[in-house]
Amino acid sequence: MKVYDKAKKYLDKIKKENAKINAILHVNENVLLEAKKLDEKKEKGRLYGYVFAVKSNINVKGMITNCASRVLENYTAPYDATVIEKIRKEDGLIIGMANMDEFALGSSGENSAFGVTNNPAAMGYVTGGTSSGSAAAVAAGFCDVALGSDTGGSCRNPASHCGVVGVKPSYGLVSRYGLIDSAMSFDQIGPIAKNVDDIALVLDVIKGKDERDTTTFESNKIDLKKPKELGKIKVGILKVKCVNPGVETFVEESLRYCKNISILDKLGWEFVPIEIKHIDLAVETYYPIQYSEFYSGTRRFDGRRYGKKIEDACGEEVLRRILGGAEITKAEFAGQYYEKALKVKELIKKEFEKAFENVDCIISPTCPGLPWKIGEGKKMKIEEVYAYDSLTIPANLAEICAISIPAGKLDKIPVGMQIMCGKGQESKMLSIAKMFESN
Repeated sequence: MKVYDKAKKYLDKIKKENAKINAILHVNENVLLEAKKLDEKKEKGRLYGYVFAVKSNINVKGMITNCASRVLENYTAPYDATVIEKIRKEDGLIIGMANMDEFALGSSGENSAFGVTNNPAAMGYVTGGTSSGSAAAVAAGFCDVALGSDTGGSCRNPASHCGVVGVKPSYGLVSRYGLIDSAMSFDQIGPIAKNVDDIALVLDVIKGKDERDTTTFESNKIDLKKPKELGKIKVGILKVKCVNPGVETFVEESLRYCKNISILDKLGWEFVPIEIKHIDLAVETYYPIQYSEFYSGTRRFDGRRYGKKIEDACGEEVLRRILGGAEITKAEFAGQYYEKALKVKELIKKEFEKAFENVDCIISPTCPGLPWKIGEGKKMKIEEVYAYDSLTIPANLAEICAISIPAGKLDKIPVGMQIMCGKGQESKMLSIAKMFESN
C-alpha cells in the first residue's frame, strides 16, 4: 500500500473516531501532500510506509506543540526536534500531534487542558500517562507508531493500559533536543507501537549521539537476535507488591507459561527471584528531583517571549509541582532535599548495576494496578496517584532501558509486563521481549 493511501485511511479513521478517544490534538494539514511526495521518491528510506503521531511536547516544525496546556495553546514549533529530523530523513510521515498530560505531569491522561484521553482498549477507563494520546493513537489504529517521552513511566504506563508496546530507552541513547522536558535527569523520548519489531526499527533510527544534547552517546546498531544467538538467559523476577494482586498474579501466570515453552527449556533459560535494595524509596527519591527540575525549567514560561505566564494559565497538577519545586529550591534549604535525593538515586543505580551482574534482565508488572475509571482519579489521594508509577520510576532513576509488552487481559483490561536491562542493552532487552511476544 502506498503511504498516501495509508495516510488517507488513518485520516478517515481519526475523523470518525477521535472525538470519543481524544488522542490527536492537531492533524498535519500537509500530510497527504507529504505522503504523495514520499510515494514519488525513487529511493525510499527505512521508515517509508510508517505513519507517526507525536506527543505534543516534541517540536515538529509548523505544528502546534503546546504540551496540552493553555500556556502554549497556539505555540507553533519553529524547528524539528532531532528525533523528527531523523524520522523525516528516513521517510517517516508525521500525521499529527498527540494528547498528553499537561507538561508531561500525571499518571492517567486526565490532566490535559484539552480533555481526557479515553482508553481505546477499555473505553471509559484512563489510558495512563503522560504519553496518553501516543499510546491511545496506536491502540486505536490512528497511526503505526507514536513518539512519547518517559520521565518516570510515561511511555510504559499507557502502553500497559492500552495493550501496546512502549519503551523507555537508556538515559542518553536518544537526543532530547527539541523536547520540552519535565525533568532533565530522567526524560527520554521513546517509541510506542503494536509490536517489538517496529519498536526496534524506530529506536535504531532515532538513537545516537547529538552535539546539541551532551547526555547522548554512540551505540551499536539495534539488532534483534534469534533465540540461539541469545543463548542462556537468566531472568530476574522482581519482588513487588501490587495494589491489585490480580495484576501480579496475571504476570506470574504469563511467566509460568513462558517457562513451559519448550524452546526456552532447550535454551536453558533460568528464572530466579530478585530484590533491589532501596527500591522502596524510588517514589520518594524521584519527586524531589522532578519537582526541582520542572520548577527550574518553567522559569522560561514568563509570558514575555511566548505563550502565557505559566502560573496564570496552567492546571492544578502543574501548579502543584511549581509550588513544590519553589519550596524545595528555596535558598535557606541550600539544595539539601534535591542533593539528598540525587544521592539516593545513585544508590539505586548502583544496586541495579549489581543486579545485572547476576541476571540478564529483570521482569515485573508494568503498573501495580489496573487503570481507574475516568474521573475517579480526582477522588484519589495524590500519594496514591504518585505511587502508581512505583514500578516504572526505578528504571529512570537507574538510567537503564525498560519496555512494557502486553501480557494479556485481566477483567477485559490490558495488563503489561515490564522487562528491564542494563544501560545500553536495548538489543538484548528487545530480543528478550520478542521471545515473550512470539510465544
